[in-house]
Amino acid sequence: PNLKQCILVGCGNPLLDISANVEEDLLKKYELKPNDAILAEEKHMPLYKELVEKYKAEFIAGGSVQNSLRVCQWLLQKPKVATFFGCVGNDDYAKILEENATKDGLNVRYQYTQDAPTGTCAVLVTGTHRSLCANLAAANNFTLDHLQIAENRKLLEAAEYYYISGFFLTVSPPSIMEVAHHAHKHQRTFMMNLSAPFLSQFFKEPMMAAMPYVDILFGNEQEVETFANEQGWEETKDLKVIGRKLVALPKENSQRERIVIITQGHLPVLLFKDGKIHEYEVPQLSREQMVDTNGAGDAFVGGFLAQYVQKKPFDVCIRCGIWSAGEIIKRSGCTFEGKPTFVEE
Repeated sequence: PNLKQCILVGCGNPLLDISANVEEDLLKKYELKPNDAILAEEKHMPLYKELVEKYKAEFIAGGSVQNSLRVCQWLLQKPKVATFFGCVGNDDYAKILEENATKDGLNVRYQYTQDAPTGTCAVLVTGTHRSLCANLAAANNFTLDHLQIAENRKLLEAAEYYYISGFFLTVSPPSIMEVAHHAHKHQRTFMMNLSAPFLSQFFKEPMMAAMPYVDILFGNEQEVETFANEQGWEETKDLKVIGRKLVALPKENSQRERIVIITQGHLPVLLFKDGKIHEYEVPQLSREQMVDTNGAGDAFVGGFLAQYVQKKPFDVCIRCGIWSAGEIIKRSGCTFEGKPTFVEE
């Protein structure tokens, strides 16, 4: 009840998910892998139409950061605690996105462009696996000036917590650095997600420019292993060793040690904090309970953020993240309904 509005700001790519259950042949046809996330190339463009015309595709509000903030808002049950910045087209897809996000309590501050349609993400579900192929379109057109509009600048300055996805590195590194410098200057928390293996490989420069400002870093086991390879840490595949190395990367504010959180599907979540490694068990879901893993990582972050902005202990933040991911896996896409039943214990 005492939580201020607009305390959390997220920047990312607002995408409309076009989600469908498909057979593995469709993945092969478009050279996609299960449990992967890539940016669409020319060869992927017919996929979106094919999902709509040949499969019973659902349209779901998506985009990694927007998903995390929607889950956070659902858990908090108080509107406009979180503000989201991203770029969309001037079209019906943008209206669907804004309507869904606003209904979930998010304070949406889209930048609108005439030059491209709203971005979409093909979500190909095979069994419990999901393959993501994002056509960023308008999301690519986000610019730093949008954050400098007086009303948006006020929101940025009012916030105490900032969350950026690695995916945003492909769009607007200047915006990321603006937020990172602001958080550092005012002793506020700047959080980032590694988001997908390809980002550590092909967007290493903007990622490493932002890294010294990162107070809390999220990543799953594949993302973290790829990051380690790209840093030349090939001597180890041990996540505990890699996690310690991530903590030890150069940091602007040396008074505040970086905290690293590694998720690994159904295996324990690893928290690297204060020189210690904490492990958190993930309750196992039955095959029948698992509908699709799309959005599970986003939901984990959303659950974490909902408790973190309330200054709850890290144990509670991580357990809420695990609970939220479990809830999302039981549904199609990053969706939820009713009131959350997470219990702090």
